[in-house]
Amino acid sequence: MTNRIEGKTYDAERSLYHLRDTRVENCTFAGPADGESVLKECSHVEVAGCRFSLRYPLWHAHTFTLARSELDEGTRAPIWYAQNGRIEDCTITGVKCLRECDNVLVKGGTVVSPEFGWKCRTVTLKDVRVESEYMLLDSRDIEAENLQFKGKYSFQYTENVRIRHSVLDTKDAFWHSKNVTVEDSEVRGEYLGWFSEGLTLVRCHISGTQPLCYCKNLTLIDCTMEGTDLSFEYSDVHAVVKGTIESVRSPRSGRIEADAIGEILHDADVFESHCEIVTKQ
Repeated sequence: MTNRIEGKTYDAERSLYHLRDTRVENCTFAGPADGESVLKECSHVEVAGCRFSLRYPLWHAHTFTLARSELDEGTRAPIWYAQNGRIEDCTITGVKCLRECDNVLVKGGTVVSPEFGWKCRTVTLKDVRVESEYMLLDSRDIEAENLQFKGKYSFQYTENVRIRHSVLDTKDAFWHSKNVTVEDSEVRGEYLGWFSEGLTLVRCHISGTQPLCYCKNLTLIDCTMEGTDLSFEYSDVHAVVKGTIESVRSPRSGRIEADAIGEILHDADVFESHCEIVTKQ
């Protein structure tokens, strides 16, 4: 970095507006002036060890690094319309973090942010804990590895998503999603994957009521299922499940293979079922 700012406190509106080619270290963005947009329109900046408590600090940031920093509840909507960013080992508790962003890596740290990651493109989540509602709504080209997620309504309307070695404690996940693959992960919740297209689950443990209904081109490979009653209703599915499925209701087409199925129900069919169901017991 050409320039360096260290150990300063800023609270005025647009304190470091349009900052370029600068490292900002151990600074505090908070105070009585309560100014917004302190680093708006910055480019080629490195921010490290800083504390933020002002609204909209990193809007329209271009090519930036944010490391080992804290963005508290006062940092509302901290990062919007940003491109080519790297966020490492940060604690973020400001609502609506990441919106309309492109090519952002979030690695390590903790994010507790309702409405996290809406309408973004090319986001990577690695070794990070996230708590959010409607996480990554309407976003695309997502990679996640060792993601520890808790919250409702995740990954809805997403497209081109790959998740590995993660734990998703969620509800209504992947609704209306397209081209999503989840591998070697635990997926806990209710109403998983409804109305999805091209959802693939590989060696996953799936738990929760009424999963995977109204799906198109649904694939399960060597998964286990727990407490999954009324599964696969009106879905086009190819599934190989190890162990028992609590119950299956009215799958539309394909093949379901499991060690055992507690109940196979056709009690209120709307569509004719052409799904082959095979059990070993």
